[in-house]
Amino acid sequence: MRRAIFPGSFDPLTLGHFDIIHRGITLFDELIIAIGINADKKYMFTLEERTRFIKEAFKDQPKIKVMTYKGLTVDFCRKIDASFILRGLRNPGDFEFEKAIAHTNRKLSEIETVFLLTSSGKSYISSSIVRDVIRNGGDYTGLVPDSVRVKK
Repeated sequence: MRRAIFPGSFDPLTLGHFDIIHRGITLFDELIIAIGINADKKYMFTLEERTRFIKEAFKDQPKIKVMTYKGLTVDFCRKIDASFILRGLRNPGDFEFEKAIAHTNRKLSEIETVFLLTSSGKSYISSSIVRDVIRNGGDYTGLVPDSVRVKK
């Protein structure tokens, strides 16, 4: 089985994430959306809300599971027997950052990182931009899937 994880904080899930996940499921038998837990990070949405956003967005997709993890991503991959890490790239800065992480992960394990470029028209969307729009009362509905369109 080709099992991959798509790790992130998903605070919140954006249309950019949605795009990568939707396209990623065509490459793998199972795709685990892995919500990383970082005690030092302050999130806008609770872990329960972020999990619900993702589960609702992909409720009709049997190849997708949602899990949470702490610690190193490669350790989580070993624990659940995932051979691939899926990552999205929006711009050259993402590439440089993600390349360094992929090389480190490869040094620590046999896990391969697979990169997908975000679709045209979604490369500007990031969770931090969405959070800023929400904090300032802007219309964020065109940046997130329906499952995230909540009052905060």
